Amino acid sequence: MPNKTKHLIGFLMDQFLTKEVFTENPYKNKCKSSVVNFQDNWIQLDQTIFYAEGGGQLGDIGFIKTKKRKVEIINTIREGNLIKHITNDDIDLNINDEVECIINWDRRYRLMKMHTCLHLLCSLINAQVTGGSVTDYKGRLDFNLDYKPNKEEVKNNLNDLIQGNYAVTDSWISDTDLDKNPDLVRTMSVAPPRGAGKIRMVKIGDNIDYQPCGGTHVKNTSEIGLVEITKVENKGKLNKRIVVSLV
Repeated sequence: MPNKTKHLIGFLMDQFLTKEVFTENPYKNKCKSSVVNFQDNWIQLDQTIFYAEGGGQLGDIGFIKTKKRKVEIINTIREGNLIKHITNDDIDLNINDEVECIINWDRRYRLMKMHTCLHLLCSLINAQVTGGSVTDYKGRLDFNLDYKPNKEEVKNNLNDLIQGNYAVTDSWISDTDLDKNPDLVRTMSVAPPRGAGKIRMVKIGDNIDYQPCGGTHVKNTSEIGLVEITKVENKGKLNKRIVVSLV
């Protein structure tokens, strides 16, 4: 195949937007899909339930089931418009092959719990977030603070919010609306994804928390269960880290 043709095909694939089923329904753990593109260690699909790593949340893992075998997915990442399902297995596929996506649901559900928990933690601390990470057993947020929050007080207040049975919902606003309300962005280190003309907002309760987020969340705070604050530590003069773990 001539290089110009290869480059054109690559360009067209880069423009393809995979339908993000995980945004529409984070509780869906299987879905049918078809192969759009693939290389030695990644697969691109027309739609996927695999969350692509971003916003501090780990990418999903699991399997892509073909007619011949299961391909293990060890990570899911986003590169430009591409969502790449990363694998170390041999890829015996063709474009347009029908496949089934199967995520590691137990891990995903823990990630959903932790991500929602960190939004609640964010609502308790009146400071900008300077960094964070969401893993399936623990998470952390770094805050632009000149004092260390009280560990026991944070734990009690956080668990009270969790047990408050607050609904977690999402909606969309325009880029312009976000520009008019910059205080909605709590993170100093990560900007909300732009380019589609709209921003996904996640809301907890009527007024607990409301901020841009592309991650996966539970429907109700009570699903999180009790949590522990494992660390509150100095990470700099104006940087305090709070680490949370699921019980």
